[in-house]
Amino acid sequence: MLYRKLGSTGEKVSILGLGCMHLPIINGQYNKVDTNRAISLIHKAIDNGVNYLDTAYPYHNGQSETVIAEALKGGYREKVFIADKLPSWLIQKRTDMDKYIEKQLERLQSEQIDFYLLHSVKADSWSNLESLGVLEFLDDAVKDGRIKYTGFSFHGEIELFFDVIDSYNWDICQVQYNLVDENYQAGKEGVRYASSQGVGVVIMEPLRGGTLVKNVPPEVQEIWDESVVKRSPVEWALRYLWDQEEVDVVLSGMTTLKDLNENLGIAEQGLTNTLTSTEKEIIKEVRTAYKGRKEIDCTQCGYCMPCPSGVNIPANFEQLNHAYMFQDVGNSRMNYYMLLKEGERASSCIGCGDCEKLCPQMITIQKSLKKVRETFEK
Repeated sequence: MLYRKLGSTGEKVSILGLGCMHLPIINGQYNKVDTNRAISLIHKAIDNGVNYLDTAYPYHNGQSETVIAEALKGGYREKVFIADKLPSWLIQKRTDMDKYIEKQLERLQSEQIDFYLLHSVKADSWSNLESLGVLEFLDDAVKDGRIKYTGFSFHGEIELFFDVIDSYNWDICQVQYNLVDENYQAGKEGVRYASSQGVGVVIMEPLRGGTLVKNVPPEVQEIWDESVVKRSPVEWALRYLWDQEEVDVVLSGMTTLKDLNENLGIAEQGLTNTLTSTEKEIIKEVRTAYKGRKEIDCTQCGYCMPCPSGVNIPANFEQLNHAYMFQDVGNSRMNYYMLLKEGERASSCIGCGDCEKLCPQMITIQKSLKKVRETFEK
């Protein structure tokens, strides 16, 4: 296993982290973790050098945290860092922050959480948390020893990312970033800025929920196959991230020992600055091929905004395009409901047509929003 120093914390963390959002389950039921298999998976990861475990309050309806606690008995707790998260969407008052962290410490059977992140920071959640004194809460929790390091996971726009980074002396941030999503949410620009400020960078969605390795479009697979260097899509995706000096930890939600063994093998080659210019060009071609699968030629310029009815037109089109690009309607539907407020979704369109007069791409926006509704809401 290779290790990197996590931002200015100086802690040596494994470049591969175990994301505990998709532990083995029983009969396909997300809230029923197969405890024995999960513990075996966690032990195998730790025995092979993985020392960063990522969980959160809602994962497996709370069982992710309790299973981790069981797995870390018998000397394993001292070998790892636990990253857990404050459920931002449940916070309505300052005392809620203490209530949830106490519950998480109880579930984890631990006196301290190594890395405590604000979960899923977006514009509305950040505004709410900030107004309720979340930064003071973090200061207090560090001071009294409930947490060692602070951080946040991010699902907003790049401008907000800069604001959040600059608002506090964070230890780490967790962002969605992969070989296709270079300019999505925080993106490459955010990753580089965080690293320049001494903030450790943890990557989630390196395989975009598995869409970069499952049902790979023929035109993409053809590019991979033409490469002189033969790698699986998984290896290309992980090596792309580990090649970058700004990336410290890449989380992978490994469910089976097969997944774990594959990723452990790839991680042995996860050194920075080792991809050749030719290999980087191949990755660029793959990115272009994915983008060529977009259903709507929306450039996210925002000229159509603001919508009089409150519809977030670019965000709707972004999720529809992702459904087509990655052949994964399910994941895009989840993001459609998770990332867009009810009034921002396509169903709020009243057909006024103001947006179509402003679109430089001359997109038939009303018709396209109808397709968004048909794809995600029926």
